[in-house]
Amino acid sequence: MIERYTLPEIGKIWSDFNKFSIWLEIEILACEALAELGWIPKTIPQEIRENAKFNVERIAEIEKTVKHDVIAFLTNVEESIGELAKYLHFGMTSSDVLDTCLAVQAKQAGELILEKLLELSEILKQQANKFKYTICIGRSHGVHAEPTTFGLKFALWYDECQRNISRLKNAIEEISVGKISGAVGTFEHIPPFVEEYVCSKLGLKPALISTQVVQRDRHSYYISTLGIIASMLEKIATEIRHLQRTEVLEAEEYFSKGQKGSSAMPHKRNPIVSENICGQARLLRSYIIPAIENNTLWHERDISHSSVERIIFPDATISLYYILTRSVELVKNLVVYPERMKENLNLTKGLIFSEKILLALMKKGLKRQDAYKLVQEASMNSWEKQIDFFDSLTQNPIILNYLTISEIKSLFSYEEIFNNVDYIFRRLSI
Repeated sequence: MIERYTLPEIGKIWSDFNKFSIWLEIEILACEALAELGWIPKTIPQEIRENAKFNVERIAEIEKTVKHDVIAFLTNVEESIGELAKYLHFGMTSSDVLDTCLAVQAKQAGELILEKLLELSEILKQQANKFKYTICIGRSHGVHAEPTTFGLKFALWYDECQRNISRLKNAIEEISVGKISGAVGTFEHIPPFVEEYVCSKLGLKPALISTQVVQRDRHSYYISTLGIIASMLEKIATEIRHLQRTEVLEAEEYFSKGQKGSSAMPHKRNPIVSENICGQARLLRSYIIPAIENNTLWHERDISHSSVERIIFPDATISLYYILTRSVELVKNLVVYPERMKENLNLTKGLIFSEKILLALMKKGLKRQDAYKLVQEASMNSWEKQIDFFDSLTQNPIILNYLTISEIKSLFSYEEIFNNVDYIFRRLSI
C-alpha cells in the first residue's frame, strides 16, 4: 500500500508531500479497518481513496488560522471529499497519525542508509584483501610502534561496519512501531483491530502499550545508532587525514582533474572529503542528547519532543546518508603509496624491532626488567645519536653476552608480521 508513496531520495522522505501522503494513507487504512468491522459502510474507504486529495500550500494556509497541522490537513482533505470526511480520524488522536507516520519515514530512511552501509562494507572488504600484505608502520599515540599491514586497517573498519549493520537493522526494527489507540492509548473510542490492521499494511508492528505517543526510547535508540555509525565514518576519515599529511603521505584522497586545493596556494591537495565527514559526524553526535531527553514527557504526553524531532530526524538521516555516500567514494578511490610506507618504516632506524630484542633476551634467561633496561638504553642511544638501532645493540657488550650479532640481525625482519594475518582474516570471514 505505502510503496506508491516511497520516494528514492532520502531528502524527499521528509518532504511535506511524502508526510501528508502517509497521513492520508493512515486515515484511509483506518477507514478500511472500520469497514472490516462493520462500523462504516464497505464502500466508503474506496470512495475516499479515489477522491481524497491534499494540497501542501493549502494546508499551510489553513494552519496559519487553526494553529494545528493535523486539523489543517483534515480540513484540506475534507474540501475534496465533502461528507465522506466524517469517516476520517474516527476515535483517533493526532499522535496516532504523527507517530505512525514518523515510524514509516524513519523505516524508509533507515533502509536507504542500510543499503549504503552494506555498500561501504563490501568496499572495505575488497580493500582489506587488496592490501592484506602491504606492510606499514603501526602507530600508538601518533608515534611509530610496530609494523602492521594496511589491509588490517580496512579489516578493522570492516569488522566495525558489520556491527553497525546489525545495530542499524535492530534500530529499524525498534522504531518500526505504530499506534492507533486514541487520546491516551486506551482504545476507548477505537478498537485495537484498527491499529493492527493499519500497522500491518504499513509494514509496522503495533506498540504493545502506548500513551498518547509511542515511547521515545525507541527514537533515541535509532538516533543514537546513527550517531555511532557516523563515529565509524569519522574514525576512517580521521585516519586518512593523518595518512595524507605531507610528513606521512602513505595514502591520500583521490584528487580529480581540474580540482583545486587552495585559492592562494596552487600546490595544495587537501583532504576535504575526510574533513567534511568529520564535521558532519560532530553534528550527528549532537542529536543524540536531545533524542534521549525526549524520552521524558509529562504524564501521558506533552509536545516538547515534537519540535526536536522535526529537526533531528530529517537532519540526522540525510546527513548520515550523505557522509556514507562520500565515504564509499573516499575508500573506493583512495590513493595508496606502499613505497612511502616502506620509507616510513625505516624512519626510526630499526627501533621498531625493540620488542623482538626484548623477548629474545628474555628467552635467553634475563629477567624482564633487566632486559627492558638494556634495550631501552640501546634505543635511547640510537635515538639521541641518530645511529642505527642494530649498531647501538651490537656495541653493547652485555647484550652480546646473550645474543650473537647473527641472532640480532635475524630479528630485524618483517616476515613475522605476516604469520597470523591470514588467521585474523579467517576470523573475520573475509
